[in-house]
Amino acid sequence: MRPVPAFRRFGLASTLLSAALLAAAPAAWAQTTTPSAAPKLEKLADFPHQVTGVTVAEDGRVFVNFPRWTEDSPVSVAELTKAGTLKPYPSDDWNAWRNAKKDEMDPATHWVCVQSVVADGRGHVWVLDAAAPAQSLLVPGGPKLVRVDLATNTVGQTIAFDETAAPQGSYLNDIRFSPDGKHAFITDSGAKGALLVVDLDSGKARRVLDGHPSTQVEKGLVVEADGKPLLRPDGRGVEFSADGIALSKDGKHLYWQAIKGKTLYRIPTETLIGAGLKGEDVARAVEPFGENGVADGLLIGRESGLMYVTAPEENAVKRRDLAAGPTGKPDVLVKDERLRWPDTFSEAPDGSIYVTTSRIQDSAFFKPDAPASLPTQLWRISFGD
Repeated sequence: MRPVPAFRRFGLASTLLSAALLAAAPAAWAQTTTPSAAPKLEKLADFPHQVTGVTVAEDGRVFVNFPRWTEDSPVSVAELTKAGTLKPYPSDDWNAWRNAKKDEMDPATHWVCVQSVVADGRGHVWVLDAAAPAQSLLVPGGPKLVRVDLATNTVGQTIAFDETAAPQGSYLNDIRFSPDGKHAFITDSGAKGALLVVDLDSGKARRVLDGHPSTQVEKGLVVEADGKPLLRPDGRGVEFSADGIALSKDGKHLYWQAIKGKTLYRIPTETLIGAGLKGEDVARAVEPFGENGVADGLLIGRESGLMYVTAPEENAVKRRDLAAGPTGKPDVLVKDERLRWPDTFSEAPDGSIYVTTSRIQDSAFFKPDAPASLPTQLWRISFGD
């Protein structure tokens, strides 16, 4: 990977976004959608940097994040305003971290390499900081889960992960919350996949299924893009472990899978909250639940209970009825060549589905002549008229 150049701040970000499309968003949030209706794909925004996470809070506010993978992105977490601009969130100071200044800044109070943002429906946005720029070495003191309160736009809680929860080589990826808001479940897609179970009141975190087959890459599988194996210049392919994560509508099962993997797995959440947090082995409770194919993001609809699955090999978003059991298969919901590496989902209050395209196959990891600052997009899938 080539050296990281210096970059300008986000002052002109609004010129790179589609304000006209975003201005229409409030009307859409007021609608009621039906997942069974014909889907409509709409581009909401263009970003000048590589996006991964998106979340739509219960009040309709939209948040996105930009990990420091192939560039020293000038903003890590931002609110996407109704005017179509990116506002560093929750403040400029939290976004002030730079790789070049890492010895001068406290990683505990700055975004280092944020992978996910997730609203919990309880007045908060949680920010998951993997703290591993370029998906490489962890910055000591950087891995954390941070709660930002929407009413005040201030940090209300920070849960730091020590080396027992996030050892070197880990890359904390995505997060879901128990229905009662007391626990969080996190995937680790790093060199040795695992799940984390977090007690949000105490901040206690346990690493479970560390090295278990369900959280690892599937040997022999080759991830493709544009109909060809997706390989780095040195011949390495995609090696992401446990990544996509979803919680069942009733909150009783947690689902996950590796990107370099086709199999979906699940476990009872009561097992994770009980035995898992006690440090007991929970491997026997893991259940294979059929195949999704190669996938990145997962989401289960709040009302429908249907699972949405990103399909980066096919430039598509799929949908699966989990009620069909392990033999059920996901069907294509939307397929479009512009959906280059659909990455992360969020469900808006109206039931529409937001999805980012992180264009991983076009990044400097796999194409050395690609710009370090990779343009990406945010999309919405809506249903009905």
